[in-house]
Amino acid sequence: MKRAVFLDRDGVVNEAVIRDGKPYPPANAESMLILAGTADALERLKERGYFLVVVTNQPDVARGRQTREVVEQMHRRLLSELPLDDVLTCYHDDTDGCDCRKPQPGLIRRAAQQYGIDVSQSFLIGDRWRDIDTGAYAGCKTILIDRGYAERAPASTPNARVGSLPEAVDWILNASTECK
Repeated sequence: MKRAVFLDRDGVVNEAVIRDGKPYPPANAESMLILAGTADALERLKERGYFLVVVTNQPDVARGRQTREVVEQMHRRLLSELPLDDVLTCYHDDTDGCDCRKPQPGLIRRAAQQYGIDVSQSFLIGDRWRDIDTGAYAGCKTILIDRGYAERAPASTPNARVGSLPEAVDWILNASTECK
């Protein structure tokens, strides 16, 4: 079975738009800024054999504020510019009651089944409480990129708290070395 790193999108792979201390997605693929060091950090994970999957909530589609096509254009851009294996998306809102909207672990479970991933040997990197709780519910080790957002803390304690994706990758690679 494969080891994977699950990554949130906005605030982890690309820059989030911050309003009133809270993160929001960019408007479109053209305005999406991939964070500095992201490609190199992900390439380091690929070199160590990790399968890389973005798992992202995009509720603005359900809310009528964004189109699915624009979100998919953003994902095509990420897949073309970064060494990602897949991008899995929940387009629902909280009231839809789906199992794929983080903090529910449906996207991780779907990826695990589809790609033969051992979640107990995998990691989730996120910048929000929903990400950390999702990873914990799925059975992954979790790393919080602490951006200091004005929102609640995760119910689950992350395995690590860092300031950037490259720092999260350093933590994963050090943890993987220690486990051998």
